[in-house]
Amino acid sequence: MGADGTASAVKKATIYTMLFAISSIHLLNDAMQTVVVALFPIFEDTLKLSYGQIGWIAFTLNMTSSIMQPVVGIFSDKRPTPWMLPAGMLCSMAGMAGLAIAPNYALLLLSVVFVGIGSAVFHPEGSRVVHLAAGNRRGFSQSIFQVGGNFGQSLGPIMTAAIFVPLGQRGAAWGMLLAAVAIAICFKVVPWYTARLAEHGGRVPKKKAASADTAGAGAGTGSKVIAIALSILLLVVFARSWYAAAIGNFYQFYARDEYGLTIQAAQIPLFLFMIFGVLGTFTGGLMADRIGRKKMMLISILGAAPFALLLPHLTLFWVYPVMAIMGFILQSGFSVSVVYAQELMPGRVGMASGMITGLAFGMGALGSVVLGNVADAQGMAFVMTLASFLPVIGLLAIMLPKDRREV
Repeated sequence: MGADGTASAVKKATIYTMLFAISSIHLLNDAMQTVVVALFPIFEDTLKLSYGQIGWIAFTLNMTSSIMQPVVGIFSDKRPTPWMLPAGMLCSMAGMAGLAIAPNYALLLLSVVFVGIGSAVFHPEGSRVVHLAAGNRRGFSQSIFQVGGNFGQSLGPIMTAAIFVPLGQRGAAWGMLLAAVAIAICFKVVPWYTARLAEHGGRVPKKKAASADTAGAGAGTGSKVIAIALSILLLVVFARSWYAAAIGNFYQFYARDEYGLTIQAAQIPLFLFMIFGVLGTFTGGLMADRIGRKKMMLISILGAAPFALLLPHLTLFWVYPVMAIMGFILQSGFSVSVVYAQELMPGRVGMASGMITGLAFGMGALGSVVLGNVADAQGMAFVMTLASFLPVIGLLAIMLPKDRREV
């Protein structure tokens, strides 16, 4: 192999140490966000909150990060800023401290804003690190990154049962330790990230696309087609995010009311949904590199919809396996949708990542408010039945163009 071949192989090599490091930070970041959700039963009891008010807490968290993510992404696409990684974690640490001591609803919401901003600052820069470290395994690398986040989210039910039910609101102070560990890992990632940017003149290099006959939506395609593809993709993300909001924020209350479970026992089906979602995210990324992004997204939606429709009508015995299977299938398409968006928008990694992950949070935020208020008016059983139809909207993914492939 000549010098050119060696250089090309190095560029396509996957840097696993950086992938696992940034995935670990993602885990800790999303675990801090999950602290907010894990405290919902505590806030409901101690501050006497309604479902609608709980929905507004989720809205504040997710909307803060969703609005900021594309903005941060656009800025950092023009001027990547490695120091934003630890800065975001410091912001989240301040939010964790506020959650532990907030004496009223207003200060609680302010603390949640800090957590949301910290997440918004982290995600675009984190996705850019993944992009630089991915080599020629982009779907797999994005799945490693998303697995970290999904695993962090899956810790919510455990934290509720093991920490917040026994310790109450003050237990949120443990979230500051999560932020401290994340900052320590950031100081390992930032020098590598800075060096890679320096090699490319301070910018993230564009991935070279395949020829127009094989690149599908990404190459040789007009801006109108790309805009339509992005619109469809966002609708698919909308459907998944609203359904995830229904399960993640409210299913524990539904299980308590419908099956007579304690709040601690109600964390088990929720944990199964989330932890099998971690496995699904990893598997989906692997499969997408082999069969394509669009096919993987369709498998995710088509496979999850029947289980979602069945869930509100099951006996408790069947809830556990169905939640596990549904979490695995539904989340198998999430990291894939991020890569698909990045390939639609080459050279705009931060913006593409911010749109998909940020708007996923934002749509989930809106869903939380709507579903919370509907639950106050119609009951939680009605909300779960209504939400079960949401994954069906994801069938619009059939209309997406064939995904782009790299050489």
